[in-house]
Amino acid sequence: MRSSAFAFGAVAGYAADALFGDPRRGHPVAGFGRFAGALERRLYRDHRGVGAAFTLAAVGSVTAAAALAQRATRRRPAAHAALAAAATWTVLGGASLTREARVIADALERGDVEAARERLPHLCGRDPSALDAQQLARAVVESVAENTADAVVNALTWSALAGTPGLLAFRAVNTLDAMVGHRNPRLIRFGWASARLDDVAGWPGARLTALLAVAASEDRARTWRVWRRDAAAHPSPNAGHAEAAFAGALGVRLGGTLQYGARTEHRPVLGAELRPVAVADVERACRLSRRVGALALTATVAVALLRGAQK
Repeated sequence: MRSSAFAFGAVAGYAADALFGDPRRGHPVAGFGRFAGALERRLYRDHRGVGAAFTLAAVGSVTAAAALAQRATRRRPAAHAALAAAATWTVLGGASLTREARVIADALERGDVEAARERLPHLCGRDPSALDAQQLARAVVESVAENTADAVVNALTWSALAGTPGLLAFRAVNTLDAMVGHRNPRLIRFGWASARLDDVAGWPGARLTALLAVAASEDRARTWRVWRRDAAAHPSPNAGHAEAAFAGALGVRLGGTLQYGARTEHRPVLGAELRPVAVADVERACRLSRRVGALALTATVAVALLRGAQK
């Protein structure tokens, strides 16, 4: 009964994200960010051990609260489903991801490169000041691929593996990585544990994203080939799987030189034999992201129901 309630709640939360996007006010993730920021200011030391304690305290508090809430609703199916729905809606970011991508694509289609540059920081951390229309479109497609794994598939994967606590713990880990997992002098030691934990937490969903992209692709052989050949060349242990699979599925070339403020990265090209990204590919990437998300939801529901049947 609990598994059925959780599965129903996951579907309802996914539907809420698709229909309404992120909650407009009082977003729990923003609340967690404020809590983590206050904790960081209190605990900060330029030390890996202190950073690990910070990560444990921040993630552990969310996980414990979610576990208590799940336990409190275990004999009340409606409350159990409502908890799963609220958590799923809170954590997923698929609708916001595709909305932001389409806003930038609309600006590029109008020829308004400046508007697209101004909007890009809403989607990723790259410096847009010197990017032309084609480079902006490539940045958007790469961000859609990477964030499909982070904001949708990984979240659903952890909900399938560990219910609501797993779902919220993953979002806490991912949020901490965005806050302190940066390679700068202040955070390189303090944020080390958060960054490494995010790599571990993102491992299963990144590979599942690639597999689902293969399943959702119109050219499965090409998608599989580019994914398996090029994913490991990416500097991230996880993002390369989603980006390489999306490159193969869309038939476009991703990777190359990236600018993050004063820092320049020269990344390997994914799908080198394919054509460059065009503005129209942003919409194709958004549609692929939604198909991958729907397949991930199907897998989540199937796993939840199977776990319930085995008890």
